[in-house]
Amino acid sequence: MVLKHVGLLLSSALVIQAQHGTSSPASSTTATSTTSPKATLTPSSGSVPLFPFEEQQWSQASLDKLRGPQRRLFAFDKTSVTHDTQRRNPPASGPGSHADVEARCKVYPGDPAWPSLGEWDLLNKTLDGVLIKGVPAADVCYFNGTARHDKGACAKLAANWTSSYAHLDDPIEMFSPVYQGLTCQPPSWYDSGGCTQGGYPTYTVNVSTTAQLQVAVNFARNQGLRFVIKNTGHDFSGKSGGAGSLSVWVHNLKDIAYIPSYNDATTDYNGPAFKAGAGVQVYEIYAAARDHGLVTVGGEGQTVGAMGGYVQGGGHSPLSSLLGMAADQVLNYEVVTADGRFVTANAKENPDLFWALRGGGGSTFGVVTSAVIKAHPDMKVTSTTFSFGTNSVSHEAFWAGFRAYLNYFPTNVAHGTYSYFFILPSSNDLTFLMQPFFAPNMSKTDTEKLLAPWINDLSELGIDIKPEYKEYSTFWDAWNASFPLEAIEKTHVASASRLWPRTNWDNETILNTTFDAIRSSAEAGLTTIAFNQAPTWAAGGKQNTAVNPAWRETLCHMISSVSWPKYASAEEQMEIRHNFTFNHMQRWRDASPGAGSYLSESDRLEPNFQWAFYGSYYPKLLDLKRKFDPKNVFWAATAVGSEFFQVESVDGLPNENGPLCKKPDPSLYVAEGPGWVPSEW
Repeated sequence: MVLKHVGLLLSSALVIQAQHGTSSPASSTTATSTTSPKATLTPSSGSVPLFPFEEQQWSQASLDKLRGPQRRLFAFDKTSVTHDTQRRNPPASGPGSHADVEARCKVYPGDPAWPSLGEWDLLNKTLDGVLIKGVPAADVCYFNGTARHDKGACAKLAANWTSSYAHLDDPIEMFSPVYQGLTCQPPSWYDSGGCTQGGYPTYTVNVSTTAQLQVAVNFARNQGLRFVIKNTGHDFSGKSGGAGSLSVWVHNLKDIAYIPSYNDATTDYNGPAFKAGAGVQVYEIYAAARDHGLVTVGGEGQTVGAMGGYVQGGGHSPLSSLLGMAADQVLNYEVVTADGRFVTANAKENPDLFWALRGGGGSTFGVVTSAVIKAHPDMKVTSTTFSFGTNSVSHEAFWAGFRAYLNYFPTNVAHGTYSYFFILPSSNDLTFLMQPFFAPNMSKTDTEKLLAPWINDLSELGIDIKPEYKEYSTFWDAWNASFPLEAIEKTHVASASRLWPRTNWDNETILNTTFDAIRSSAEAGLTTIAFNQAPTWAAGGKQNTAVNPAWRETLCHMISSVSWPKYASAEEQMEIRHNFTFNHMQRWRDASPGAGSYLSESDRLEPNFQWAFYGSYYPKLLDLKRKFDPKNVFWAATAVGSEFFQVESVDGLPNENGPLCKKPDPSLYVAEGPGWVPSEW
């Protein structure tokens, strides 16, 4: 790769670190990295310089400073997963550990093989004191032997419990409490009658260097422990949890570097880019791009980790109809692999790993420390909001208005738009909310013309809406004004999704079947959240990525959610969830045979998740899982290879509250259609 501007070098590039704990979409601050005396400074094997925290690596020289028995705990695996291509790759069918590769379960607290306190202490010392004994935040609310009960602190915690920051700035909290097991929530939110660890990790490494990641991976692999990765904890399926696990918290890897001109002979891209640490959030990379008159492809959610599971799982964006998926933008990764080694992955170095990390899912192939992503010229945006409901029109008129909207989905995405809308049931009423109709590169006048045919249809149905059009001169201004801060999911809600394919718009009969399926769910009291968008292969620059092929053919990513009584029994919950997954959502699947779902906003109980979330790429991804993680260091619900394991939860519910064990009867991949061939739209 040719670096055309000396300004790329990190000594002179723009480097930003966001302030931890008090950060917000409107603020950032500068900080510098510190050097661990145990780390070895190593130059990058790639052309993009490493961040200072990445230069601090665990090496054989570091290992040699330890005594023999200690060395075993932190040793690299004997086999290099990226260099030993002649080895036999075992099937992803067992927990794997240094001590006993045939163990049925990962080592769990209370097991004879669980590390001693001395070994945990040695790990902490080797990590320079950044090992955290996980304590649930709501522990202050309960009397159960911890002596931490604090009524005032509990009240403050409860008052802020729905805020994203209460959870992403905590080393173990997650956005999906139902998958933690609900063992320690504020009583006003969910009274568990006491506080136990549940599905939270047992120990967490507050990562600030690559060396710490390497040491943690080696320790977990060599000891046969479950290993978990937390960035911000946004994932709908609770992937950042895991009872009895050792977790790495990468949230504080906040460096950002601007690359004025990235020119790589292995790609057709020549232009501006950013290198960002794994902990950089959407608002932080957007702000960095804004300051250079640029935009990047990231989520609508302000606090999502932009370089973590979001981009590794594909990543849809308000710019997706124009520029494709977030994974299409990645030019380079730095990664700690399952053998504990630190490698570069791009189109030239470790291209198979690079392909898998661009859409094949997080917490699966390695721990990313940073990514280099494309940047694009800034643009004006028009954002439009409006609503209508059965409080002012009949149910039939309401549904006729929504049916009319479906007719315009292909036209809207052809103009590069991204509409974010809701169908909200309440008692006997229904409300449609457009929040917002987001039109990049379009003026207010252009947007009014685009929406006029549908608005006229609504008017003829007696639906009088009053759209609020706002034109913004920059993407940042439009995004920051249009998308609110996310709230934490409720304790009694589960979601599923479907990527409605373009072929469902081929004729009126198929489109009516689609409409009927959506209407049926809403009238059954299920909430609908949807995104009219089209991140086609062409829009994304015709990239060779592992993004679910269903994304390339979709016109709408739609989420449905179900709730149950807050204190319903496990049996009641499973009955409701089974009905949701296998009845309501089956109607959506039947209306879109061969399509799929979005991995990061999905149902943990999705049948044949392998096809739904990965499509025809799944067999290749599973082969790569076996190659890059032969001892199954990494596991997450619905991730590639996850079908061979299960969490044996204490309550029988699908959550993280129990040991991770081999699954005796895994449900294997079944192709629901032909292999995907890229198409032009």
